[in-house]
Amino acid sequence: MAPTLLELAHWSTWAVCAVIKLPQLAAVLAAGSARGVSTGSLLLELAGFLVFLRYQIYYGYPLQTYLEYPIIIAQDVILLLFILHFNGNKKRALFYGVIFWGGWYMITLRKWIIDLALNLCTFISAASKLAQLRCLWQTKDSGQVSALTWSMSAYTCATRIFTTIMTMNDLGVLIRFITMLILNIWVTATILHYRKTKKTD
Repeated sequence: MAPTLLELAHWSTWAVCAVIKLPQLAAVLAAGSARGVSTGSLLLELAGFLVFLRYQIYYGYPLQTYLEYPIIIAQDVILLLFILHFNGNKKRALFYGVIFWGGWYMITLRKWIIDLALNLCTFISAASKLAQLRCLWQTKDSGQVSALTWSMSAYTCATRIFTTIMTMNDLGVLIRFITMLILNIWVTATILHYRKTKKTD
């Protein structure tokens, strides 16, 4: 039964991640605005995903435990480009690309760097969620932020907690997913709170 549950967790995670950013992209495109979406949050999230993907590849973990990350990263890059476009900051895209590309190679120069990067990755990813929460709290408006995208992120973290325990048993990875699950639920609840508040006004 455990292998079947493990396969189900992998497949459902991949399926959700194949479309995870589409609700957010659709909301931004439909509105022609990135109001409420934190650029800083997205940049931190992208950095966290890149470090985590690099860590998984470096240590040779099974592909099925991280296959969704290239898909999410591609969607995040597209979303970032639209946000930069709507915010009038398109010129920054090249700068961000160079930084991320350089970081991708630098973190594997030494084993201790990639290990430190994973530990920092948890803080970076947590900071991305906190940056989005801060943006929501400041504006008291969920704007174009997609509750569906954030709830799908919570789901994938929950499935990855299970798959990590079943396949890798890597404490650093497990702590990361538990932290991200809690914060994704918090962001989702905050979005729904401000959406409800706005409707009742």
